[in-house]
Amino acid sequence: MYRVTTKAIVLRGCMFLIALLMWAMPARADLASALARLAEDSYSETATALDEIVASGAPNAALIIEAMADRRLFFVSASKAVFYKDAAGKAVDAGTAKPLAAEPAGGQVVRINNRLRGAIDAALGSMTLMSPDPVKRIQAADSVFKTRDPKSLAAIDMALAKETHTAARRAFSRARAAVLLKDPATQLKDQIAAVRDLSSWTDQDTLGLLQSSLQNVTEPEARKAIDAAIVRIEQRRQALSVAQNIWYGLSLGSVLLLAAIGLAITFGVMGIINMAHGEMVMLGAYTTFVVQDYLRDHAPAYFDWSLPVAIPLAFLVAAAVGLIIERGIIQFLYGRPLETLLATWGVSLILQQATRTIFGPNNREVGNPSYMSGAFDLFGLTITYGRLWIIVFTLLVFAALLALLKATPLGLQMRAVTQNRRMASSMGIRAGRIDAMTFALGSGIAGIAGVALSQIDNVSPNLGQSYIIDSFMVVVFGGVGNLWGTFVSAFFLGIANKFLEPFAGAVLAKIFILVLLILFIQKRPRGLFALKGRAVEA
Repeated sequence: MYRVTTKAIVLRGCMFLIALLMWAMPARADLASALARLAEDSYSETATALDEIVASGAPNAALIIEAMADRRLFFVSASKAVFYKDAAGKAVDAGTAKPLAAEPAGGQVVRINNRLRGAIDAALGSMTLMSPDPVKRIQAADSVFKTRDPKSLAAIDMALAKETHTAARRAFSRARAAVLLKDPATQLKDQIAAVRDLSSWTDQDTLGLLQSSLQNVTEPEARKAIDAAIVRIEQRRQALSVAQNIWYGLSLGSVLLLAAIGLAITFGVMGIINMAHGEMVMLGAYTTFVVQDYLRDHAPAYFDWSLPVAIPLAFLVAAAVGLIIERGIIQFLYGRPLETLLATWGVSLILQQATRTIFGPNNREVGNPSYMSGAFDLFGLTITYGRLWIIVFTLLVFAALLALLKATPLGLQMRAVTQNRRMASSMGIRAGRIDAMTFALGSGIAGIAGVALSQIDNVSPNLGQSYIIDSFMVVVFGGVGNLWGTFVSAFFLGIANKFLEPFAGAVLAKIFILVLLILFIQKRPRGLFALKGRAVEA
C-alpha cells in the first residue's frame, strides 16, 4: 500500500511539473492565423504575420518567407487561401506544404515594401543561423550584420554559444557587435566591446558602420573608441592596398615573364628582332582550345587534365612553327636586322590571317579547370587560384630553362654562341644548328605561355599583339639575353605598373613606364644585367 501511494505521489508531481512548464512556456504562434493575416493585404498585418511565421517553427517557414521576398507568395481574397510557387513554378499550399493539383484562381501577390524587405532579410538570417552548413551560417550572419535587427540578437547569442567554426564564429561576433552598436538601449560597456570587435575587421561595410555610428553615439568615451577603431581600420586598409598592389604586380609580372622569356633567349643568342613572337603565344592558346574542345566532345570527365595535356602539345606546335620560320626565312637574313624585322612582321600577319581562316575571327572559349577556379582569403588579400597557379607555373618554367642552360650540352653551346659566336664556331660548335634550336626553344616557350594566358585573356587571332611590345620592354630593360635580368625586369615592371594605375589609369601608366624605360636605356644601354663576354662587350 505504501509503494502504491508513493508511485501515485511521484506521478502526480511529474504531471504538475509538466503542466507548470507548459504554462510558463510562451505559446507557439499558429501558422494558420499568420497566413490568414497575409490575406488581409495590409503591410502592418504582413509584418505581424512575418513574425508569427518565424515563431511558428513550421518546416516550410523559410520557404514561405523566401517566396514572399521573391514575390512568389499569393493569397486568394475569397477563400483566404495562401500558396506559393516552388522553383519549378508549381503551386504549393503554404499551410500544409503539399503541392496543389491546380493553381487557385484569383491569386494575388503578397505585397511588400522596403521596411518589410529588411524584416524579411533579418528573418531569413535568423532562421539559417543554426544551419549545419558553415557557409550558410556565415551568409546568415552577414545578413544580420546588414539588417542589424535587434530581434536577431537572441538568435545570434544562441548560435554564437554553440559555434565552433572559426570563420562562422567571427562572422557571428561581427553581426552581434553591429546589432549592439545600432541599438540605442545598449549600455556603454557593451558599445565599447562592440566597437572593439568591429575594429578587427578591414572591409568597407564595417568601416561605413563605424562612421555612421558617430552620428548616433553621444557618449564621449564611446565616440573616442569609435574614432580609434576607424583610424586602425583605415591604416590596415592602406597596408592591405599596398599588399594587394604587390600581389597584382607579381601576377602581371609572371604574365610578362612568360611572354618575354622565350624572346629573351632568341634575341640574346641570335640578335633577331622577332615580330612574330606574339603569334607563337597565340598558337599555344589555340592549341589549348583544340585540346579542351576535343575533351568536351569525347572525354568530358577528363576536362581537368586539359592543361597538362596542352602544355607539351603547345610547346611542340610552337617550336615546330618556329623551326620552320628560322630555317625557311631567318637563316638567310642574319646580319640584316631591318629586313629580319620586316620579314617576321609579315610572318605574324600570315599567321594571324591563317588562324582567322581556320578558327574564325571571334574569340574562342577556353575554360578553367576546377583547380584554377575560385579564390581564397589570405590575411585580407583576395588570392585567385588561377593567378596563383600561373605564378607557380612561371617559376617552374623559369627554373627548367635555367637548368637547361646550365646543365646540358645544348645550354653550354647556346651560352658560348651568345658570348662569342666566332670563337664558338672556331671550336667546332655549329652556330647555325644552335640558332635553329634556340629559335625553336624560344618559340616553344612562347607556346607554353599561350597555355597560361588562355586562362586569363581572350583567345583570339590578336592575342599575341597585346604582349609583343611589353615583351621587348622586359627584355631590353633586364639586359638582352640575360634570364635573371628578364626575371627581375618582368616583376619590377609589373609591380610598378600596378602602383601607377590607381593614379594615372592603365593607359597612362604604361606610357609613363615606357618613358622611364627610354630614359633608363639612355644611361644604361645594356640594361640592368648586361651579359659578359668579349664579343658581347665589343
